[in-house]
Amino acid sequence: MKKSIEVVGAVIVSGDHILCAQRGKGPLAGLWEFPGGKVESGETPEAALEREISEELGCSVLVGERITTTWHEYDFAVIVLTTFYCQLLNGEPQLTEHHEVKWVAPKDLSHLEWAPADVPAVQLIQATYV
Repeated sequence: MKKSIEVVGAVIVSGDHILCAQRGKGPLAGLWEFPGGKVESGETPEAALEREISEELGCSVLVGERITTTWHEYDFAVIVLTTFYCQLLNGEPQLTEHHEVKWVAPKDLSHLEWAPADVPAVQLIQATYV
């Protein structure tokens, strides 16, 4: 049985755009995702998201409403992804682990090639904003 990895993703909203990040390395390199990462032992999903955004993007966020939790089986593991709406508190996103980041209008999210685990959240966001 494959291991299950609990991860979190930040749907960072600024004005009428959402921050999208393109993976720079690993098995999903080149695909787009909501930035975030693994939940460590003893951490709440919200605390993990604040930590990951600080580490990966060099900025801080206020974690808000949960969007959804999805399960996706990849070759390497089962990913359990919980996404949250977030607000940028300070700093501007810096590239440290991602190939590219860009702000995208909700209606244009489907134009990007998303990591499969992120697709249900993309669909829910688009349904909310359209």
